Amino acid sequence: MQFSTLNEWLTFISSIHTTEIDLTLARVSKVAKQLRILQPACPVIIVGGTNGKGSTVKGLESIYLTAGYKVGTFTSPFLFQFNEQIRIQGKDAQDKVICDAFFQIEAARGSISLTPFEFHTLAALFIFTQQNLDIWILEVGLGGRLDAVNIINADIAIVTTVAMDHIDYLGSTREEIGWEKAGIFRENKAALCGDFNPPKSLMNYAEKIGAPLFFQGTDFRYREETTHWSWQWQDTYYDILPFSILATQNMSTVLMAITLLQQQLIVPQQAIQSGLMTTKLTGRQEIVSGPITHIYDVSHNPAAIAFLAQRLMQLPCIGKTHAVFSMLSDKDLVASLYEIALHIDQWYVGQISHQRGAVLAMLQVGFQQASLIEKTDFFTTLSMAYQAALQKAQPGDRIVIFGSFHTVAEVYT
Repeated sequence: MQFSTLNEWLTFISSIHTTEIDLTLARVSKVAKQLRILQPACPVIIVGGTNGKGSTVKGLESIYLTAGYKVGTFTSPFLFQFNEQIRIQGKDAQDKVICDAFFQIEAARGSISLTPFEFHTLAALFIFTQQNLDIWILEVGLGGRLDAVNIINADIAIVTTVAMDHIDYLGSTREEIGWEKAGIFRENKAALCGDFNPPKSLMNYAEKIGAPLFFQGTDFRYREETTHWSWQWQDTYYDILPFSILATQNMSTVLMAITLLQQQLIVPQQAIQSGLMTTKLTGRQEIVSGPITHIYDVSHNPAAIAFLAQRLMQLPCIGKTHAVFSMLSDKDLVASLYEIALHIDQWYVGQISHQRGAVLAMLQVGFQQASLIEKTDFFTTLSMAYQAALQKAQPGDRIVIFGSFHTVAEVYT
């Protein structure tokens, strides 16, 4: 099968498998073996967890690029275009490079059916094997143990945080979810947990397979001051570190991974300083200043939205806070609203133009249950919701756009 454009390939790929999500390593492993992409020639860091994965990948990428290394990153989902998911040297992969990889995968898979994410993962790995990179940084799509990324053995595996999300696939308790996410750990390979309160299942899994596990706040730790922060693990100490726009908690985990890989990839402290200063990620608590400040955040579950609420408390605002909001139908809407309700003065809610988006009736029921209906205006589209917020907001106010990657993508200006 051959197509001339990336969009044609993506349309075809979305039609192959019967379901969008089908967690198993059996199919993707067979095709990867055919493509001979299971043995990277450089160190690999795999990043899993409920929240903070994208920020952690971005921090690692920024620092390693600053240190002069050739870096490949695979992330998901994307905000604006598919190419964002596969990056080489900090730049999105070109259409032709991705299409060539898709062609090779299609030729290799034979009668094996692949989900879109499995196809995308294989494309990233195939492209990286052609690039003579110094390090691969791979983000888990869903869970860990049965996620397509987990066909690769990581030199360092990171679980950023563990919270309730995707319970239909990962389990209905934090312990069950932690066990699934710990599935990216490997025997005798470093495992990191950036969560201050890790589930016991994650610790038990690491012990069972013999993976040395390092914890945030116990093995490595950071301290925030007014204008800078510091970090320490054993006798390694970094002081007067610049704040990134990304969460310091995630950047602390980044520093632990880099420290553990120092014998293979030396990173001087100046590269760490410069890398942190230049780290930025579209749509992650991204602040756009102006007469009416805009804050874009892709937070899409209760834990992530609680972190956004904490950030709003820390940011001064002389006026009102308006929220442009929507979520996917499989997320915990009411619990998410409870986490941030006290920090929003007025809500403008629209329906996401995506098949997984919560329909307007579902959103209305959720806001009714959260006792927010009196301070909420509903619209048939997010664009209408955003325009209404703009008309209502006054200089000194701020508009917070959040609830999903799709919410941010549809409103982002």
